[in-house]
This record gives sequence, C-alpha cells and structure tokens, in this order.
Amino acid sequence: MPTASPALPEVGKKAPAFTLADQDGVKHKLSDYAGQFVVLYFYPKDDTSGCTKQACQFRDDLPKFGKLDAVVLGVSPQDTKSKAKFAGKFDLNFPILADDEAKVCTKYGVWQEKSMYGKKYMGVVRTTFLLDPKGKIVERWDKVKVPGHADAVLNALKQSHS
Repeated sequence: MPTASPALPEVGKKAPAFTLADQDGVKHKLSDYAGQFVVLYFYPKDDTSGCTKQACQFRDDLPKFGKLDAVVLGVSPQDTKSKAKFAGKFDLNFPILADDEAKVCTKYGVWQEKSMYGKKYMGVVRTTFLLDPKGKIVERWDKVKVPGHADAVLNALKQSHS
C-alpha cells in the first residue's frame, strides 16, 4: 500500500483518470462517463456501519441522480470479492469499485494517515467529488459525515444544472 497521498485535487481541476473493476469484475474507466455528471465517493471499508449507511443512501436516491444525468461510483481499498459480497448483501445497484492497492485513493488525495485509539495507520478519509460532464471537479466534500450527505450531493447537482 502507498504512503500518504498528494494533496486533494481542487475544485475546477480535471479529475485524475482511472480504471478499476467493480463488484462484478467489470472494468470502469472514468472516461467511460464523459458527457455525464459523476458522483465519485471514497469510503473506508465495505460492510462497516457508516459505509453501509452511505452506500444505502446513494442506492435509495439513485433514481434521483439518474434524472439529473448523474452516475454514482463508490471506491474503497478492498478487492472485488469484498465488493461483490457488500453489493449483494445490501442490493447496491451502482458500481462499487475495488482499489485494492489504494492507487486511485492516493491519486485523489484521500489515502491519509488516520488515528484510532492512539494507533496511527493509513486509510481512506471519507471524501466525495462531483464531476461535471467534461470531467472537471465542480464540488468536493472532505471528511464527509454520512447523515444527509446524499441529499447534499443531490442539491449540488441540481445547482450545477441551473
């Protein structure tokens, strides 16, 4: 696993390109979504309480995102097997991408030193990026608090359309 990430990509900049496999082993390139808005959210770990709540909010609101011509992509540093189990258990209806070497997490600046019970370790800081149809970052949420987050992203997406 890599050491700490470079700085988070700034609003107004082009989002870093990537290719990752989803829960079904299907490869997704960021460029596949050119012409659409992309909600790219990074979360620490499959099937943990906060990450499950966040994924289920996006799952439940997916039709609203679709009406605004947006796709939702979740990314965390576990493998496709873990993603398949997580997606199956909670009927997740959007791509959950496996970044098992944390390379994309590093590119996006979300792979950071964290601390729990006095122990320091490397992990994902919950972060969401909203990308416009040209692949530019139009909004970024750092250190996301899960309650109400999907609604906040939807509101920003609606404003991007006006």
